[in-house]
Amino acid sequence: MDWVGQGLCRAQPDRMFAEGAAQNEAKAVCAACPVRLDCLAYALDHREQYGVWGAMTERERRALLRRRPAVASWAEIFRTAAAHPDVAPVAMPRGVTPGASYPTAPARRRRPGAAPAGSDR
Repeated sequence: MDWVGQGLCRAQPDRMFAEGAAQNEAKAVCAACPVRLDCLAYALDHREQYGVWGAMTERERRALLRRRPAVASWAEIFRTAAAHPDVAPVAMPRGVTPGASYPTAPARRRRPGAAPAGSDR
């Protein structure tokens, strides 16, 4: 893990274990980090459960791992992607810019008369 000393978060590592809206601030630290992909690959390969790593929250990493369960080495995928910049290793939703900071999405509301989530109606 020779990349750790080059991370922009090294001066304030506790900030990377924020919750809620503060996670967006932590992700913003990662946006310009020179080792962001090394950090993300480490977190994905080692199934880090907590904190923001490589500009992804634990929830975002879990979702990615569920979508791509066959990946054995994220580090290898990112190295290959760096060598072939015309091929994206992870599909980005339309309109999303990698490294950009986004506001927190508002809570979802139920339709009037709809059953609460998880109920058997």
